[in-house]
Amino acid sequence: MAERRLPDEIVIRQLVERALEAVEAGSGRSSTSAPGAAPGAGPAPAPVPSPAGDPKTIAIGADHGGFALKAVLIKHLRDKGFSVTDCGTNGPDAVDYPDFAHVVARLVSTGACATGIVIDGAGIGSAMTANKVPGVRAANAHDTSMARNAREHNYANVLTLGARMIGEGMALEVTDTFLATPWGAERHGRRVAKITQIEQQYSTPKAEEPR
Repeated sequence: MAERRLPDEIVIRQLVERALEAVEAGSGRSSTSAPGAAPGAGPAPAPVPSPAGDPKTIAIGADHGGFALKAVLIKHLRDKGFSVTDCGTNGPDAVDYPDFAHVVARLVSTGACATGIVIDGAGIGSAMTANKVPGVRAANAHDTSMARNAREHNYANVLTLGARMIGEGMALEVTDTFLATPWGAERHGRRVAKITQIEQQYSTPKAEEPR
């Protein structure tokens, strides 16, 4: 029996990049600028965030430390009726977690997927990376209480997991809790809107100074 050949990582990434560029071009949104703010005008007041996209769409990615757990989660989610976009990696060879966290975050930022999940060894670096993408609120959770709080209080739309920190069973519980928890009351939304306003303050292009 011929050995099954895994898709080339570079090819996969190029295909995802093209798909993301098409989505961003169609929406008129740049992944590096804040929407609704004219250059030099300062950030517009941030609206209370609202969920985007089909709630059953999930982007999932992992580095070499999380690829085994990623496979388990993908099967689990698809069995539950979710549409899952697998962003890699596809094997145990060492790769860089920011590459995969970035792709997942962009899919969520553009609205192509409603939710993202990123897995690395600890889940911390992936959260830091994902949170650099405008519109993304990534939370690292290693128990169900953290997952529930991230959704209800912080309107998280990306979950990061540490494969070396939690077992497979707990990872499934955390994921299920995260996806099943709705965003909380309006008072939480007002606070999350302030996070967005700070994000816009630093991502809005500044007007050039007169020469």
